[in-house]
Amino acid sequence: MVEIGYQKEQIIERLKFDNPWWANGKIDKYYDEMPRRMYQEKFHALVADWSLHRSLILMGPRRVGKTVLIFHTIQELILQGVNPQKIIYISIETPIYTSNSLEELFLFSREALCSESADGFFVFFDEIQYLKGWEIHLKSLTDSYHNCKFIASGSAAAALKLKSMESGAGRFTDFQLPPLTFCEYIHLKGLDSLIVPQTGQMQDVEFQSFGTIDIDLLNYHFINYLNFGGYPEVVFSERIQSNPAQFIRSDIIDKVLLRDLPSLYGVSDVQELNAFFSVIAYNSGNEFSQENLSTLSGVKKDTIRKYIEYLEAAFLVKILNKIDINAKHFQRVTSFKMYLTNPSLRCALFKPLQATDDKIGELVETAVLSQFFPRTDSSICYANWKAGKMSGEVDVVRMNPATQKVLWATEVKWSNRYFEQCKELHSLLSFMQKNSIKEAVVTSIDKKGTKQVENFTLHFVPTALYTYHIGYNTIHNICDINNY
Repeated sequence: MVEIGYQKEQIIERLKFDNPWWANGKIDKYYDEMPRRMYQEKFHALVADWSLHRSLILMGPRRVGKTVLIFHTIQELILQGVNPQKIIYISIETPIYTSNSLEELFLFSREALCSESADGFFVFFDEIQYLKGWEIHLKSLTDSYHNCKFIASGSAAAALKLKSMESGAGRFTDFQLPPLTFCEYIHLKGLDSLIVPQTGQMQDVEFQSFGTIDIDLLNYHFINYLNFGGYPEVVFSERIQSNPAQFIRSDIIDKVLLRDLPSLYGVSDVQELNAFFSVIAYNSGNEFSQENLSTLSGVKKDTIRKYIEYLEAAFLVKILNKIDINAKHFQRVTSFKMYLTNPSLRCALFKPLQATDDKIGELVETAVLSQFFPRTDSSICYANWKAGKMSGEVDVVRMNPATQKVLWATEVKWSNRYFEQCKELHSLLSFMQKNSIKEAVVTSIDKKGTKQVENFTLHFVPTALYTYHIGYNTIHNICDINNY
């Protein structure tokens, strides 16, 4: 039997190894040289905010860069004058920490630093889901140490979200780190020079829009983003891109479907859940009903409701609700659209798509909608109606939450056809007329310009630029203006 003192000595040595800034004042070069995500500033602001006595929960899908974000935040704290020996990083999945509570690990860290005081510490607990009952431990720390800031992160996003809501009311603040937007993809790839900021006017609202110096090159990277762009590690690795199933499927999808969700919700038939997710992934962007989902997947309708709830909690899929031609919500929801939270999940399950493939339109629409999903507002929907012989659909509609009036509408097309054949956009024009909308956006492959159809103005924008623009607005919280 190993002596307790020997255990503590080894833990302290490991803590010193994991916190090199205690000795040299900086994070490991490996992490420091990695590109910063565009969410860095927002996350750092919450970490450094002492005005609210709350712990911070960093959550999001697997492999989106949560640990790297933590190390970059640690470096920023040091650069801003925080004593490096007041910053503690502990990865809970490290085997030597097993069976120790958060408070014990905090105590060992202070012992390693020869600090009797417990005040003024920033304590980062990474991969916290590996500690059973972590939410109770963190709540206790938050209540006991009023002059410390505790930050926790983990890969089991669904578990973190559920436990944070159950036990952390008034004590935890959640921060979601999503997969890469197209704006972030361009930034991380060092392609910002491709984008040209422009100032435009739409419906008397000034907005920042974007052009490009080379639409063909931008479209090349847009297709690459659709297939491989959701995760920082994939973006920079040609080896992973050559076999995305090995990385994304095995390390992200399978671990969520086969381990995280079954352990959290007690899913008994993991193969059925896996097959159900594959059906959604292949048909991302389609309209579903519980009946046709049951037919496609072979899953019972009652179980379908649960599976959708689980997949949404794990940040793998997102439901988009619909309105009718008069922008009214349906009293009884019988159908809805469902999207992957980032398009590259589809590539991992099936195969990369080319710009001319039949399914590319659905993946393009998935990419556009995924730029909205990190937002906290729920004002984005789609329109779909059938009245007599008339039917139609508009891909993206934003409602005013206060008045429930339409703010704007967008038709997502991976085609240049409608730039010359505007009058073929019957559904969009009918919806605009019914809801007194004077302007709308139509995306294209590479056409950009403004067209007048009767009393309506249609702004044509290359889909890649539009996707970049929506992602930019999401990151910078520009959510209450027109999109183009």
